[in-house]
Amino acid sequence: MSTSSGESRIANRIRNATFAQRVTSAADAVRFINPGDTVAISGFASGGTPKDTIPALADRIRDARAGGSDFTINLLTGASVSASTERMLSEVEGIGLRMPYQSEPTARQRINRGQMEYVDIHLSHVAQQVWQGYYGHVNVAIVEVAGITESGELIPSASIGNNKTWLDVADKIILEVNSWVPAELEGIHDVYYGTALPPNRKPIQITRVDDRIGQTTYRVDPAKVVAVVETHARDAASELTKPDAVSESIAGQVLDFFDYEVRAGRLPADTLLPLQAGIGNVANAVLGGLDRGGYKNLTCYSEVLQDSMLALIKDGTVAHASSTSLALSEAGLEEFVANVDTYRNHITLRPQEISNHPEVVRRLGVIAMNGMLEADIYGNVNSTHVMGTKIMNGIGGSGDFARNGYVSMFLSPSTARGGSISAIVPMSPHVDHSEHDTQVIVTEQGLADLRGLSPRRRARAIIDNCAHPDYKPLLDDYFARAEALPDAGQTPHLLGEAFSLHQRYQETGSMR
Repeated sequence: MSTSSGESRIANRIRNATFAQRVTSAADAVRFINPGDTVAISGFASGGTPKDTIPALADRIRDARAGGSDFTINLLTGASVSASTERMLSEVEGIGLRMPYQSEPTARQRINRGQMEYVDIHLSHVAQQVWQGYYGHVNVAIVEVAGITESGELIPSASIGNNKTWLDVADKIILEVNSWVPAELEGIHDVYYGTALPPNRKPIQITRVDDRIGQTTYRVDPAKVVAVVETHARDAASELTKPDAVSESIAGQVLDFFDYEVRAGRLPADTLLPLQAGIGNVANAVLGGLDRGGYKNLTCYSEVLQDSMLALIKDGTVAHASSTSLALSEAGLEEFVANVDTYRNHITLRPQEISNHPEVVRRLGVIAMNGMLEADIYGNVNSTHVMGTKIMNGIGGSGDFARNGYVSMFLSPSTARGGSISAIVPMSPHVDHSEHDTQVIVTEQGLADLRGLSPRRRARAIIDNCAHPDYKPLLDDYFARAEALPDAGQTPHLLGEAFSLHQRYQETGSMR
């Protein structure tokens, strides 16, 4: 706060005198956080994570530990947050419990070693469960905003996530006002305050992707705001690699499926239905391929928007996209900032309890496309655990969309680890999405449409269309012997051998 440029940024972004008087350093702000506190922070994927307060909190925890004090917090977020946030707090052993999603290796190691508790839940459930006290009391919320209005309302930044809930339920609030966020972002948000717990719940009045049902700002009780920290730092970039032959092949399979559904009269010819895609390179490639399909005025109702969505909006393929966060690469961030006036007219950012709301997903007829680690031959999908026991990231919002979507698709390369692991296995050692929520499975090998198929026919379709050639003989042999059992049942399994491919990998390093 020593430079005139810093004072100018505050004057421009903090337009309320009461909040301007509470500006302080990050180091002073985190003194309001005590050992054992439940701390809820902003951030969803790479967008909107606090920039200065988290390093200051990590320093405070490190100093406390150096002095012999045990200092941990329970950390609640929207979904994943910036990798540096997870890493800093994990390296100082500062997180006792983590909810609802993580994606950083240091945190993952501590979870799998039993050194950090982790609660992995559907993202649409988070706000309700916090309101109902499942995770105790929220002591402190740290929320990044783009600015504070004259009347004391808060302008959201590049993600909303659970921020509305954090501001409502926390005892103390630390605001980070980030002047890097373009001021032109104001107006892109739709913050809905009509949700309630049963028995007072009312329908969510969204019937079109571009419907607006809320306001463009957050409300906050000024008495709860204990500190305002000024920062000027860009969001962390989401790493994306250039689409490879595998992801391009998966994208091609999905586009062919859309064409087939249009010919069958199950999808509108030009606009399809609202699209949802999980985060990652495969999802980015699938969406990026839509501009080759001749579609115009498509819509998207999802939880994150990646680089491909910006390109689709720019070329007119997508008319409007609804999300709770932006998860952009370095190039995507530069493109968005340079053309924010354009994108503001085609994007709406909502609280994740609305972006992932089952009622809205079902009503709009969303086409859900999510990634997976593996699927078994009957369509049970594992999204979260490696070898059945070790958490990878989390279920995120995939269940919200898979269970309620008009079409539920799961996408994955047919193998992992250089071909040493098959993504199609006899029996999944961990199930996040049961066969009842899985309608279509896609790998670079092909697409299995499981709708209307009995279990045995599902198994045949998945093995024939989705399995890698190196693993088809193993799966064929397993299924044939299971079917030949005297009492094979509706869903034939060799229970003693069901996890043989995983056991083989653990013993030899390869499923082959």
